[in-house]
Amino acid sequence: MFTALAAKYIGPVDIAVFLAFIAAVIGIGLWKSRGEKTHSAEGASDYFLAGRGLTWWLIGFSLIAANISTEQFVGMSGKAADWLGMAIASYEWMAAVTLVVVAFVFLPTFLRSGIYTIPEFLQYRYNTFARTVMAIATLIILVGVPTASVIYSGAKVITVNFQGMEVLGLDLGSITVGCWIIGLLAAVYVFVGGLKACAWADLLQGSALILGGVVILVFAMNVMGDADPEKLIETARNEQVTVESLQGAGPLSRFYQLNQGDLPDGKLHMVREKEDPEIPWTVLIIGLWIPNFFYWGLNQYITQRTLGSKSLAEGQKGVVFSAFLKLLIPFVVVIPGILAFNLYSEDLQDMAVVKNAKTIAAYAPDLYEALSDDVKPDPQDSYVRNDLKAIEKRLEKARQNPPKAIPLFKFSEQFARSRPADATRIIQHNAQKIGKEMPPSDTFESVDLQATNNQLLDELNGTAMKAQTHTLALRDYDAAFPTLIRRLLPVGNGLKGFVLAAIFGAVISSLASMLNSASTIATMDLYNKVKKNAKPFELVSVGRVFVVLFVLIAIFIAPKLDDPAFGGIFTFIQEFQGFISPGILTIFLFGLLIHRVPRYCGTVGLLLNPILYGLFKFSPKLLGKDNPGFLEAVAQWSFLDRMALCFGIIVAVLTILTLINPLKKPVELPVNPKMDMTQSKGALVFGIGVCVLTVALYLIFW
Repeated sequence: MFTALAAKYIGPVDIAVFLAFIAAVIGIGLWKSRGEKTHSAEGASDYFLAGRGLTWWLIGFSLIAANISTEQFVGMSGKAADWLGMAIASYEWMAAVTLVVVAFVFLPTFLRSGIYTIPEFLQYRYNTFARTVMAIATLIILVGVPTASVIYSGAKVITVNFQGMEVLGLDLGSITVGCWIIGLLAAVYVFVGGLKACAWADLLQGSALILGGVVILVFAMNVMGDADPEKLIETARNEQVTVESLQGAGPLSRFYQLNQGDLPDGKLHMVREKEDPEIPWTVLIIGLWIPNFFYWGLNQYITQRTLGSKSLAEGQKGVVFSAFLKLLIPFVVVIPGILAFNLYSEDLQDMAVVKNAKTIAAYAPDLYEALSDDVKPDPQDSYVRNDLKAIEKRLEKARQNPPKAIPLFKFSEQFARSRPADATRIIQHNAQKIGKEMPPSDTFESVDLQATNNQLLDELNGTAMKAQTHTLALRDYDAAFPTLIRRLLPVGNGLKGFVLAAIFGAVISSLASMLNSASTIATMDLYNKVKKNAKPFELVSVGRVFVVLFVLIAIFIAPKLDDPAFGGIFTFIQEFQGFISPGILTIFLFGLLIHRVPRYCGTVGLLLNPILYGLFKFSPKLLGKDNPGFLEAVAQWSFLDRMALCFGIIVAVLTILTLINPLKKPVELPVNPKMDMTQSKGALVFGIGVCVLTVALYLIFW
């Protein structure tokens, strides 16, 4: 059913273009993979590694399409709209340098050994236990975190533009329905076509993705040039900008004037203050390199493309090509996020009203009823009808089954300034819940509301009270890119359908890559070790069963990420990597570069990392404020700095163990005689050029 509400956000031509593009991508992927020999001796290689026949251009676009998804278009763009600005681009630009190193340091060893999975390398270099531990840890995190996150954030982008549409009784504006559609579509062509289907689909998705991002950037810049200077000045991070300086200025000049300000307010800086909670300048030294090297060199769902290379030279050219493409991504993801804040700050506030209301309704229905209409969705707004239904369900559930933990609420400084009366009510709610007496609300007018609330909540540390704190914000920054699509692209001429299809395709590509890699690990690292000498057809069949299992698990998890307690989808994903990435990176670096490191060091590194990271992240909360010291200080660090600390400790431990008990004879890794190991000189020259360009971009935006 296509209602008037649906026509407001998307037209029939857009829908036709959207469906045609998605059908073409999936169809071409399945068509190109139709020659798989699942019953032959090469069947497993065909399904899991595309027959080890991928060429450089397939590898390059496939790496980008597998990587760029709504994690970037929702999460990274949202962080750019918030306070981080261009600093979040370090994830992309440092990745370019990382990829060049991967191409010439990691890839030759992996291709020479003929491995199917990254954990498989650990068995040859260390022991079976290390392989099994990494395989299980990778599966848990891969399925439960990025896979579920991509499904959720993809649904968040797409459902915004399908409000009011129903198909076969299913409301396409529902997050839950969107999660099921995205998950099942991705599972279909992974189930049938394996890695080859993913790679060919990625070729189209990667191209469309970059083109779609460019379209959004161009439209946003055009609107910036025509926007009312008095409205724009309200979003300025530069104290020197004035309405007069914006009048008559072009879009680039306006963008620069509004966002160039000094730290910590300016958004056009790659370096942030040391106190920044996410990307302080200190992480550029070590911390940010850890997730980059882990992700691009040791993450199965990314490296599976390179393991399927036709030759070392093809793999190196593909990886370096993707490194160049990474330099372009901030211009189509990060800068549009900043523009979304400049142009549609009020829209982001409206979205935050919905997000905050869901949180309060789920945990404190009495507080929800006491708050003003400013922090509740407008029941007359048809756009939020699904959200209103969700809020009613949460209110009813919370009334029938009150939460076991005491529900407390934090709020941002911007929230307090914009909603002082509601901030006061929240303070009084918190005080009542923890048994504190607070002065009447009219005495709060001259005090810092956020500081008062934070001080109140800090008094809980060291007590036996079981409380759960939820954060409220003035703006929903994760809605930045979806808002650009909704506000900028015209309805009815097919352009909106194409951009939505490109982003939807990016979601499907990333999700398909994750499912394919998860099923490869589960089949080759776990099932194939339990059942020896399984036939290729059996391995492929088991892999397909795992695809279905994993997508169902992720689909059930995904809608739960709609809770604002996660603090932004990008942070949620990155924080969890800290439990595994420093340890995995350390044991691989030792395994690749230090030939006499003892075999048991693989197990030590893998088990030590989650213990250390958990200690640094959670122990101050468990010990309470009465136990100040090093652990409490580390808990306040950026998660990237905590990763760097874990990395340094594990490096020290493995170094000591190697000096005490080095291997008498270096480990001999297996050799794949069919792999052409000739290096690509052209890729090396181009890779050096990419590194030089990266340095230049840092200097421009430093």
